[in-house]
Amino acid sequence: MGTVKAVCTSTVKGIQKSEQASVTLLPDHGIVGDAHAGPWHRQVSLLSFEQIEAFKDRGAEVGNGAFGENLIVEGFDLKDLPLGTRFECGDALLELTQVGKECHAHCAIYHQMGDCIMPREGVFCKVLRGGTVSAGDSIQIVA
Repeated sequence: MGTVKAVCTSTVKGIQKSEQASVTLLPDHGIVGDAHAGPWHRQVSLLSFEQIEAFKDRGAEVGNGAFGENLIVEGFDLKDLPLGTRFECGDALLELTQVGKECHAHCAIYHQMGDCIMPREGVFCKVLRGGTVSAGDSIQIVA
């Protein structure tokens, strides 16, 4: 079992996300009000809290949402999970659809640090069942 450390959104793609108290997920859509929501396979992004902390240990000054992630999750090595893995968090059910992503234009973090963890550590999910997710919620793998 893991823990959701933060939930973040933005209304524009390609920028850092802002931390929210909670978010509402809709099935086959994603997070209400988030720029990445829609009928595709990358509706919600997850990034490992442990990987963010390791990146900070290298001297990066980054806050929650800095990598464009929606959910910061503690307790799982997300990039090593197989496609199709399902996560239950509150009422919501997510399915892992992609591990990593291609970085088309280097972000501010890459220019500052010479590296960014989202392209290799971030994972993406689609929403199978909607619900509300808040920081502090437990998250577990169910399939």
